[in-house]
Amino acid sequence: MSELRGLLAEVAARVADYRESVADGPVFPKETDIRDALGELPEHPVPAADVIGTLAEAVAPALVATTGPRYFGFVTGGALDAATAADMLATGWDQSAFNMVTSPAAAIVEDVAGEWLKDVLGLPSTASFGFVTGGQGANTVCLAAARHHVLAQAGWDVERRGLNGAPPLKVIASEERHATIDRSLRLLGLGTDAVTPVGADGQGAIDIAGLDQALDGPAIVCLQAGNVNSGAFDDFAAATEIAHRHGAWVHVDGAFGLWAAANPASSPLVAGVERADSWAVDGHKWLNVPYDSGYAFCAHPESHAAAMALTAAYLTGQSDGEVRAPSNFVPESSRRARGFATWAALSELGRAGIAEMVERCCALARRFAEQLTKAGFTVVNDVVLNQVLVSFGDETDRVVEAVQRSGECWMGATTWHGQRLMRVSVSSWSTTEADVDRSVAAIQAAWASVTPRG
Repeated sequence: MSELRGLLAEVAARVADYRESVADGPVFPKETDIRDALGELPEHPVPAADVIGTLAEAVAPALVATTGPRYFGFVTGGALDAATAADMLATGWDQSAFNMVTSPAAAIVEDVAGEWLKDVLGLPSTASFGFVTGGQGANTVCLAAARHHVLAQAGWDVERRGLNGAPPLKVIASEERHATIDRSLRLLGLGTDAVTPVGADGQGAIDIAGLDQALDGPAIVCLQAGNVNSGAFDDFAAATEIAHRHGAWVHVDGAFGLWAAANPASSPLVAGVERADSWAVDGHKWLNVPYDSGYAFCAHPESHAAAMALTAAYLTGQSDGEVRAPSNFVPESSRRARGFATWAALSELGRAGIAEMVERCCALARRFAEQLTKAGFTVVNDVVLNQVLVSFGDETDRVVEAVQRSGECWMGATTWHGQRLMRVSVSSWSTTEADVDRSVAAIQAAWASVTPRG
């Protein structure tokens, strides 16, 4: 056995051991200071096997069990078996997914996986797509395409002339938009002052009348599929009709909520979403592929490519051909072959498996809500998807901290409508009813530990 073969076999065994035991250990580590275990920079070369052994032993105490069944923070999915193995292959193959010249394999697999994603998510078959790092990257790419398109309609070439002197560009978004929208606007030079905030209803969906009133002049409208706190959905049919009547571009931030389209039971939540102009969605959330993975889709491929593509004298393989050049639709030139893990996840689950996973997570979220309500706690949102917001009154933060310390499960806290709340996100393929029941018991124990006894 060669040294490399033995090393990779050891790594695969370590990964398998970890994944087989992750459900039994603490969800969040008690030890996080591992600097001493990592040692000092060596003066001389160290055998690769020794390096990996040191790394694995050093970081093990500080790993967070996000791939386990009881991690309910930040809408984090676990990594499916096939997607995990495909990502290990991607690392071993070390392909640059720039275009067909740098890697036909990476380009073709990404092309196929992108078409599958559009099918599963109910998006137009003619839409372009780019594989990015996550929701932030997807929002930024889509809003760059929107910036190009809307300003081009106003007679301004933003790629050539920049924003200095450009016609004012208004961005209309809910007051409950995700923070990545604002960061994207900062990165794109539009700034957060470009946002005209529109009110939201009691569950966090954008106010349609307010949207209509806010529209005038060149504009980008940002809608949400899945409010980050409540899971609520905007009325896409009504909002898109109004926005398009005013000549505005409609972008949908669907980081996790757009996956509702993959399940017949939840697909009514996204009715009309296909009429938008761009869509952002994560892969490492509900598709359960390893980090980092996200997807940007655009109904106007020319605007998408105009905002992202680059040319240089030394480059070949960027022109139109039978297979698209992946780098024409994303900001990165040197880029990981993310398509392998996405293709593997879609293949492992199939259309029915994706639908079942979304439906099961939604059912488990309802189970959380029902059991916590029965235990006397207040669930403040309508549980329409996989998000549950729970109030413990003035003790909310202490209850959340006690749950996190217990290691039984992990969920975070948020502030929504002026209340501090526990935020439960059910997104992992491996979560079961027993995991929910065990987590509810941990929450009840945490409550008992922080409240005085009578």
